[in-house]
Amino acid sequence: MIMERIPYIATSASERYSGLQLPVGILLDNVRSMYNVGAFFRTADGAGVERILLSGITARPPKTAISKTALGADAVVQWEGVDDPITAVHELRTRGYEIAAIETSMCAVDIFEWQPQFPVFVLFGHEVDGLTPALLNYCDTRVRIPMLGSKHSLNVASAGAIVMYELLRKYRALREPRNLSLNLEQSHAIPPNAPNAHRSRLHSSL
Repeated sequence: MIMERIPYIATSASERYSGLQLPVGILLDNVRSMYNVGAFFRTADGAGVERILLSGITARPPKTAISKTALGADAVVQWEGVDDPITAVHELRTRGYEIAAIETSMCAVDIFEWQPQFPVFVLFGHEVDGLTPALLNYCDTRVRIPMLGSKHSLNVASAGAIVMYELLRKYRALREPRNLSLNLEQSHAIPPNAPNAHRSRLHSSL
């Protein structure tokens, strides 16, 4: 018997995501494979990403190879080709986005320990060479995915899927009523041992 495939948004489980608009964007710089680009579009659609910026040698839709893995997502996810990614990233920073690079450097934070400051724009680079030094210098945070085997990195589209859904998980957690209430209480908390003349509100971030 063939089981009926029901869209996730038609199930009761999707109620926890009702009204959620994930404040996350993706920049793909010099991503060589059009199949990888298409996979990014499909995942971005699934996770509810704001938009994708495409720079360098990264191919732009419409392309047959992109559509093969995007399966139509390239027609619904907002995207823009940018000639100068440095300028684009600078503008995003001035608009309050945290700029995060997905890299394997020693100073990168584990993705599961990363506490993103939404809104966030995540940068992915060339499949072999990664991001250019110029772009890395503009990043606020470097993030890596733990690799416990013999290989040091994932396929860029696979890494992108993990990052987008981890950001969705973290953002959904921030919006849950229990956490919203906790954040409000902590923002008004005053340390019991603080001198009266120097008491101030403490602001917490998850």
